[in-house]
Amino acid sequence: MRMLDDMRMRKFGEKTQLDYVRAVRNFTKYLGRPPDTASVEDLRNYQLHLVDHGTSPASLNSAISGLKFFFNVTLDRPEVMAKMQPVHLPRKLPVILSPDEVKRLIAAAGNLKHQTALAVAYGTGLRVNEVVALKVGDIDSQRMTLRVEQGKGQKDRYAMLPPVLLERLRTWWLVARAQGKMLDGGWLFPGLNPVEPLSARQLNRAIHAAALDAGIEKHISMHSLRHAFATHLLEQRVDIRLIQVLLGHKKLETTALYAQVATDILREVVSPLERLNTT
Repeated sequence: MRMLDDMRMRKFGEKTQLDYVRAVRNFTKYLGRPPDTASVEDLRNYQLHLVDHGTSPASLNSAISGLKFFFNVTLDRPEVMAKMQPVHLPRKLPVILSPDEVKRLIAAAGNLKHQTALAVAYGTGLRVNEVVALKVGDIDSQRMTLRVEQGKGQKDRYAMLPPVLLERLRTWWLVARAQGKMLDGGWLFPGLNPVEPLSARQLNRAIHAAALDAGIEKHISMHSLRHAFATHLLEQRVDIRLIQVLLGHKKLETTALYAQVATDILREVVSPLERLNTT
């Protein structure tokens, strides 16, 4: 399929490729004929169809992105997408775990591998896909950094490696090696087959189970540990521009979101109402 070749040429990630192919497949099913015969009105009507059937804004934009690539790049017919427009995504504040909740969550994880992976996510602020993609060779104990290879946006960067996390990783390495679960230069968190890494889905299932066992009722995912990392650093008065670098954010405004959920900082702000009693 030419579209697959076009995406491979641009080194799109596997998930992006699957999402884009799914978008074209779903549109073809709706259209009832080959997608390269679609008109501007066909695509406009398809967006209305998705809206009328309760498609979420995120899913709608994902479908539009896939179709845009297909028509703009693969077919070289950008004019067909003229009336198909992405929709605004409502900005929601993330759920933030307290330091005590993070401690309980990590302790409640079912095994040492999951405990260590959760500790890495919280201790470094890495995304779940970045955690599972780590290899033993990415640990630099001399510079106290973790190498993140081809993270979001296909960019390499370095994450912090705090001493307590290094000790956890050494413990996990010794146990995994003794059990024959970790190959030389292999994945830091191997799956059941050591040749393959632990999947992001498996890690998300692990954190949901840990939250249940720890009695945490907040709706969380692995990304919640990244949110907690950034928020807790901000509450420790770490410069927000440094947090931006650690998170690998392209724009400072993305990182600035955490200023709205850093409750320790908010509590220190004196309301003008309080000053009325002193004047």
